[in-house]
Amino acid sequence: MPDTHFYRYDDYDRTLVRERIAQFRDQVRRRLAGELTEEQFKPLRLTNGLYLQLHAYMLRIAIPYGTLSSRQLRKLADIARRYDRGYGHFTTRQNLQLNWIRLEDAPDALAALAEVDMHAMQTSGNCIRNVTADHFAGAAADEIEDPRIWCEIVRQWSTLHPEFSFLPRKFKIAITGSPNDRAAVRVHDIGLRLWRNPEGRVGFEVIVGGGLGRTPMIGKTLREFLPREELLAYLEATLRVYNRYGRRDNLYKARIKILVHEIGAEKMRAEVEAEYAAVRDGALRLPAATIEAIAAQFAPPALPHRPAIAAEVERLRLEDRAFALWLRSNTAPHRLAGYRIVTASLKPAGAPPGDASAAQMDGVADIADAFSQGEVRVSHEQNLVFPHVAVDDLPEVHRALGRLGFAEANVGKIGDIIACPGLDYCALANARSIPVAQRISGHFAELARQHDIGDLKIKISGCINACGHHHVGHIGILGVDKNGVELYQISLGGDVDFGRTAIGTILGPAIEADRVVGAVDSLVATYLERRTDGERFVDTYRRVGAQPFKERVYAAV
Repeated sequence: MPDTHFYRYDDYDRTLVRERIAQFRDQVRRRLAGELTEEQFKPLRLTNGLYLQLHAYMLRIAIPYGTLSSRQLRKLADIARRYDRGYGHFTTRQNLQLNWIRLEDAPDALAALAEVDMHAMQTSGNCIRNVTADHFAGAAADEIEDPRIWCEIVRQWSTLHPEFSFLPRKFKIAITGSPNDRAAVRVHDIGLRLWRNPEGRVGFEVIVGGGLGRTPMIGKTLREFLPREELLAYLEATLRVYNRYGRRDNLYKARIKILVHEIGAEKMRAEVEAEYAAVRDGALRLPAATIEAIAAQFAPPALPHRPAIAAEVERLRLEDRAFALWLRSNTAPHRLAGYRIVTASLKPAGAPPGDASAAQMDGVADIADAFSQGEVRVSHEQNLVFPHVAVDDLPEVHRALGRLGFAEANVGKIGDIIACPGLDYCALANARSIPVAQRISGHFAELARQHDIGDLKIKISGCINACGHHHVGHIGILGVDKNGVELYQISLGGDVDFGRTAIGTILGPAIEADRVVGAVDSLVATYLERRTDGERFVDTYRRVGAQPFKERVYAAV
């Protein structure tokens, strides 16, 4: 199926990628020949997304705004099969990581990626990283405007931008087009929220200085409403201020959130506005024709009218408990009545979160071709999404996902755990996160129990860099090292919903790995005893405070 509903590379894009691969192929040759030391080679490989982890090289592949065609997903499966160990790991930044790439194969893997207009540039280094977006973009019933249009404009502006290729630290931008934040925009270096002002114009709220990691912070709104055509001018102004004043003397204080915190939002706003005033009417002002040309590439597919209610779906809803639960948790409203958005859970009980084998990727691509216009999305919660599924196709999609092991009815539930690769792969990690997630999801495997518990987001990081977003988990779990022993620190109350974005609070002393499942069980038991009708875990925590949870957990462990 052709790639028809999102951006296609032009000759300029393809030439840029081809030239970059040729350069990298020569760099790898020189490294293998001993002409470059690892120290000399490191910045070259990192700018092409190639990390050196605990056991092997890891290739991080950019999936712009989390959108894939079935053709691209099949190519990722092919690369995983040919150059890795037959599987990949979808990350919280809508990337795919291959954990066992051999150095000599890396240029060929990149060349294979280029065949389907993909690359790994700017997935590492102190530059503007892959721009992320709402994984329901272009399909959600609550959407104001498709954020991928603006992600693509930012991608084109920021790719190999000479002024912003050596920032004080890495820089992450997320965009949502919905009032319901599915892109965690308030915990990014820059978060952009499309909204419609009282005059009916659509523009951006610009949120700056959010982030997780060692010093988690919620971003500050620098601009309540920014006209769409002035987006690049405002981004350029913000990045220039950061580039000018951001600290380069201390790695841990180099992110823009530290700058905003130290000088204050008012001073930051004044600096950005002064820079913005100087550039807003220049070449960065986006012509309407440019915006329309990009938007045209994201034109929604022409979906035929389909019935909003299907008899088979209603029958299964009553007779098939597993299907009914899946329908409730793994499908979401579509902008058209006869369609649903379907999330394939990459979190079957006891499995590593976010992993998919090459065969499973091929299977997802087949489902996308048959039932979702050839499109797949990658969510920052490490699941895959079919954006356009007709209601009367839902039973067949459910069966097909079941054959792949991706039909677990747990999206948004306690089994839908986010976890970074942790100490099983990552050279920065202090502790394992994947085995902890596996034990928790195995303990809560019963789906009826998960649905009784309701919405509950557990997020696990293997170190303070917080790739597992533990700071914003309803239950956050952070792996720490104490004298060579892996311990786990629990926090409660994190969230990323609009108006309720919050950083979790540490519950108490870190606990041993074999006590984590018991601690989570105690937290859930406390919630179930104290919740009121319709109250989520995090809402009960906000109402009753930490003390009842703390008493139960530490009495138990």
